[in-house]
Amino acid sequence: MATDMAATGNAANTATAVATAPTIKESDFVELDYTGKIAETGEIFDTTSAEVAREKGIFDERVAYGPAVVCIGKRHLLIGLDKQLVGKEVGKAYTFRLPVEEAFGRKNAKLIQLVSTAKFRQQQMTPFPGMQVNIDGVVGTVRTVTGGRTIVDFNHPLSGKELEYTATVKRIVTDVSEKVRAILRLIGISINAVNVSVSEGSAAIEFPQEVPEQMKKDIEGKLKSAITELNAVSFTVKAADATAKGANKEQKADVAAAAASAVETQQQRMP
Repeated sequence: MATDMAATGNAANTATAVATAPTIKESDFVELDYTGKIAETGEIFDTTSAEVAREKGIFDERVAYGPAVVCIGKRHLLIGLDKQLVGKEVGKAYTFRLPVEEAFGRKNAKLIQLVSTAKFRQQQMTPFPGMQVNIDGVVGTVRTVTGGRTIVDFNHPLSGKELEYTATVKRIVTDVSEKVRAILRLIGISINAVNVSVSEGSAAIEFPQEVPEQMKKDIEGKLKSAITELNAVSFTVKAADATAKGANKEQKADVAAAAASAVETQQQRMP
């Protein structure tokens, strides 16, 4: 009898532990491991794992591999992955199928354009199928080259394709300063280049050089939108010594332009 009761008690405790396992909610910040592949071919195009990247021949030394910290519901991920993570358990591996509409969308025929081959030759370029090009600030892929005509596809390379992701949320992030750094990283700002401190709902961000006011507003808006605990954001510039001031002044315009470009690129990247 006592043995049966103990066994029953242990089973109840186990059931309670499973029932109370943390699940993911919209607006949660999470640390996420994932690998994305094209559903039809199984070709891997993105991963947080350096080991997987090396194994599949897509390793890039410029990429910082490792779990990504994102905010669920803020379009830091493809909409299909974002939606399907809600309600899932922390620490459990899942496989998700993303339809075209919830991945990179269907191809837009208007974004497949005819470009004169002479335009490439003026830039001392010889177009060929599969070549990645940047025309008037827009990235595209050369599809065909026939005589003096080149067809360039400005759709996303993965548009029109169903995708499959394997994903595991390793933990829910609660530290506000970690959330701030995550947002800065997502919009393309190097965390090693700035100092971040958070106190009583206020974040202070110190840049190495002055940045444009519009960029500050964009950053503040993204931070407050994603981090509910954050009430105020302030920006300062790191004091430079006398020998560094001259170099900093010359670099200031380039740094500001690069940072502003990073914000704009992230806005375009989000589905």
